[in-house]
Amino acid sequence: MNPDDKAFFLDAMSDVKPLKSNQHAHLQPAKKPGFDKRVYYQEDENFLTTGFLDVIPLSEPLYFQREGVQRGVVEKLRSGKYQQQASLNLLRMPVAKCRQQVFEFIVQAESAGLRNLLIIHGKGREDRSHANVIRSFLARWLTEFESVQAFCRAADNQGGSGACYVALRKSQAAKEETRERHAKRSR
Repeated sequence: MNPDDKAFFLDAMSDVKPLKSNQHAHLQPAKKPGFDKRVYYQEDENFLTTGFLDVIPLSEPLYFQREGVQRGVVEKLRSGKYQQQASLNLLRMPVAKCRQQVFEFIVQAESAGLRNLLIIHGKGREDRSHANVIRSFLARWLTEFESVQAFCRAADNQGGSGACYVALRKSQAAKEETRERHAKRSR
């Protein structure tokens, strides 16, 4: 530490007094994993950003494809040919609640080895409507998960522009299972 920094620190801390010990502190035991089916995490583990948002115009469909994802996979996703393994409904929720729900949903889906998801965000009639703000945040949040390989607008019979399909990358166990299946075919 440089002498100027140390002097600045000591000066800033000159009027600080130690806390008195509290013999009456009560600590609650932490919940055990497996207590129920929810995934427990600390709030600060939720890395999804908030703050300034570029609202995506309603005329622009939601779409994201991570580098290396095959075009055919995205086309099948877009046409709804993958069976949806789980869904999340964000209708009429405040942004903070949506952020928490999306984080928990993706984390749980990853841990369960799911690959194909549906998220319902709602349809807004105006670019600045609540549903479109949620839609715009969702587009940002999904790209922040490394496991999200692609997402796009859902088929009309599953929500259309008010929902999106999400494709997660394969878990290591699923990759090994695929390798074994292909190895048996080539024998």
